[in-house]
Amino acid sequence: MFKNSIVLATKRFIFVIIEFEMPQESKNDQRPGLFGINRTNRDLTDKSSWGKNQFNNAFPAALLNYMYFRSIKPVYIKLAKDFSVIHEKINVSDLYKIDPSSPNISFVFEEGFIPYQSLVTGTLPRVDLVIERVDGEKRDFLSPLEIKLTALPDDLTSSFDEKDYGSEIVVRPDTIVYLALSFVSKAKPALFSKYLGKVFEHRIQWKKSADAKKMLPDLVRAVDRLMSEHPELEVPLMVQPIWKTKGKSMRLADNCLDVFVWSNFAMTRLFFNQTGETDSITRPERSVIWLTMMLHDYANSGRIGHKKIIDTYTYNTKNDKAFAMGGLRTREYMRSPELLKPRITRKEISQIILGNGQRLLSPERRFDGVIQGSIDIF
Repeated sequence: MFKNSIVLATKRFIFVIIEFEMPQESKNDQRPGLFGINRTNRDLTDKSSWGKNQFNNAFPAALLNYMYFRSIKPVYIKLAKDFSVIHEKINVSDLYKIDPSSPNISFVFEEGFIPYQSLVTGTLPRVDLVIERVDGEKRDFLSPLEIKLTALPDDLTSSFDEKDYGSEIVVRPDTIVYLALSFVSKAKPALFSKYLGKVFEHRIQWKKSADAKKMLPDLVRAVDRLMSEHPELEVPLMVQPIWKTKGKSMRLADNCLDVFVWSNFAMTRLFFNQTGETDSITRPERSVIWLTMMLHDYANSGRIGHKKIIDTYTYNTKNDKAFAMGGLRTREYMRSPELLKPRITRKEISQIILGNGQRLLSPERRFDGVIQGSIDIF
């Protein structure tokens, strides 16, 4: 049954079987590649470019290119005036700031977005994808994008009806840095001083959880007011492709792929709306503090000292991730026809992964996945 099937792995270590017919070998076979990615900092003919971490941000870019070719616009999650999220559609060319079919487009993975270097103190963190326009020796840096390839449903929602499926989103500390940079790159320091200056005038011990906890409502209100009065600061930042399985099984749904794009404003809801739930500082609340301190740092110095802020204000919690949100929560922001029935089918995967590139995939080997895939044992 699983002959000529490929096993993919995700960050949550769930394996999925993608069943499609392998093309016959011929002298005209293409070199391994991904749809629309011709100019890149990765050699897609090399097996090292198809590891799990590499595939998880390269495949989504190819999926976006394919959707553009099919005239399918990703779902754009934005923030409404009442601070609820709304859904629009965004053209991939607007997301990239260049036509995806342009011969000058370049896909640069896991590098810093150079225009932001002057806005930070120290080393600029890497972002999942930088879209560039390359013309000879000239490079124009167009869009920095964070990518979160997520499974639908996650463990928490797999027992629900399809209409109540949701995906887990895990956010890195570097994503909070790029969230802050998406704000400050479009405005002068004085703007952020106007909204945050008075909050940070309070003489408290920000390292102490109890003191910082008291200031959270003021911090949230300050940023909310900033966003409501300056809608021009809203830009797309996080790309969240979903891949849907049949329940908790390893089988892809027939309609299995789609893409959601979060604006920087909408992303704040993921952690702003989780404040005040416990007595101690939670990861989402710490992320509120990190973001506002970065904006305040820019207001004072014109730069963001992100490393010092993240390393100093830990509140006895590791910095391996900023926060995570399970499907029980994310589904409320993402409910849509596209979440219920993704628009790209399983069969179309063979048009996105090209030249037998699937043969170069190197999923992580997990014993539970091997057992589940070895049906002949039982």
